Amino acid sequence: MQSVCVTIQPLSAFATALKGDTLFGQLCWAIRNRFGEERLTACLNGYNQNQPFIVLSDAFPQGYLPLPKLPSCFYQTQATADRKALKKRNWLPISDVVKPIDEWQLAAVDAKTISAGNTNNLSEKHPQPHNTINRQTNTTGENGFAPYSVEQEWFTPQLKWTIHLLLDTAKLSLAECQQCLEDIGQFGFGKDASIGMGKFSIDTFVEQPLPAQNPANACLTLAPCAPQGLGFDADASYYQLFTRFGRHGDIAVHQQGKPFKNPILLAQTAAVFTTPPPATGFIGQGIGGNGELSNTISETVHQGYAPVIAVHLSKATAGEICQNDTCGDDTRRSDAHIAT
Repeated sequence: MQSVCVTIQPLSAFATALKGDTLFGQLCWAIRNRFGEERLTACLNGYNQNQPFIVLSDAFPQGYLPLPKLPSCFYQTQATADRKALKKRNWLPISDVVKPIDEWQLAAVDAKTISAGNTNNLSEKHPQPHNTINRQTNTTGENGFAPYSVEQEWFTPQLKWTIHLLLDTAKLSLAECQQCLEDIGQFGFGKDASIGMGKFSIDTFVEQPLPAQNPANACLTLAPCAPQGLGFDADASYYQLFTRFGRHGDIAVHQQGKPFKNPILLAQTAAVFTTPPPATGFIGQGIGGNGELSNTISETVHQGYAPVIAVHLSKATAGEICQNDTCGDDTRRSDAHIAT
């Protein structure tokens, strides 16, 4: 698969987080709308048999990758270091990936550094008030005033973001992939796209291999993934769980009045799984198909794959790291480590 780095410039606020699995779903709709349903079906052939046509990462600040979700004992510390300040260092410069993992936290930076001191966060979230309107009467209806709010995320101005993707060019060419991503950026990504949310432009779309450590015995994930039942080393894998309550997009929202999919359990981005890095560049599995994920569209699948960075994790350290209480409650294995 071809490794591609896409740089985007947000042009509006976003009402949905730019996560790899969500972007995959919208890309599937973009392929269907531009090239037809038969083409999308061909792209998805073998998706649940470890043959995805594309695997997308989350969006990260340009030039940075997320610091992995490891207990703090994995990292070197300075005697005078401020523990709270260290925990804000969530972004690792790509150029520092080749350094040993125990040096990563000291090399990482916080949001204020990325924004050149302009802000302490890379984005700000604000509630946008709405009200339900009856379009036939142009009034709020019999129930009267019924306000609600939707949270919008505004990114730091001029800050560009990168998405790393792996593409099977035998199923979808580079030019076609770029065109579909441009379609998403013009129409809008995620919730409230019809009223101007989620707009972005593509700044660059270039083939670029992901950085890697050598030798490597573990994988750092760049998107949510489904590790269940894949045989990873449970005693030396670290990740956080979250439940994805997905819903259909595009015209499927209006089909049968049932836009919601079945919830799925995923490992959050920036997980570390101790397993030999695969030659494919991704780990995980496809989810859904045969009505498992959706009662509305039985063929629906979800990206349970994630692009990975090949890293070297000391198994001796991983096995001993949580046998004592020096990490603090927030970094013990009972919190950060869950058996696969």
